[in-house]
Amino acid sequence: MSSRRFALQPFPEAGSAPSLKIEGEISRVSNRLAIRYELLGHLSEIMIPLPADLPARKNALWEETCFEFFMAAKDSSPYWEFNLSPAGHWNVFRFAAYREGMQEDMAFEALSFDVQRHSSALSLSLEIDPERIIQPGQVLEIGISAVITCKSGETSYWALAHLGQQADFHRRDSFVIKLQR
Repeated sequence: MSSRRFALQPFPEAGSAPSLKIEGEISRVSNRLAIRYELLGHLSEIMIPLPADLPARKNALWEETCFEFFMAAKDSSPYWEFNLSPAGHWNVFRFAAYREGMQEDMAFEALSFDVQRHSSALSLSLEIDPERIIQPGQVLEIGISAVITCKSGETSYWALAHLGQQADFHRRDSFVIKLQR
């Protein structure tokens, strides 16, 4: 079993954001990958989408509060972007290389995840089988991120690492978590 706790950091140039923390845990056991996010702080200042009656695959979820992670096999160009809205909407995109060849990945017909809402905390948990898209036994490289939209209209970008001049979750050098089977 491979497991890591994480804490996301806001992009330094994104302006002011409410007092928040985004932390969680990611683990890989055999052919299961589990991720749990915890958004903690002054959530009354955040625009959090309401739960959808019928959660569905949707595009442009990153335009509002959204949790994301990126996954690739070590030493391989293709990578996947997973978008998870607190409303229950989701999407999975496959890229052939850095921001190239973006397409919805139909290997996932649905993504069912759990969202728990409290006055000062929101948690989101998901479990998937990465071997639906990546060969069994390969080391996974993971980047974890979030987009937080404030009621003031400001948006902040959170990630494990911000290595460029702009917030860019697609940079492979920011896929800093390595998980083995």
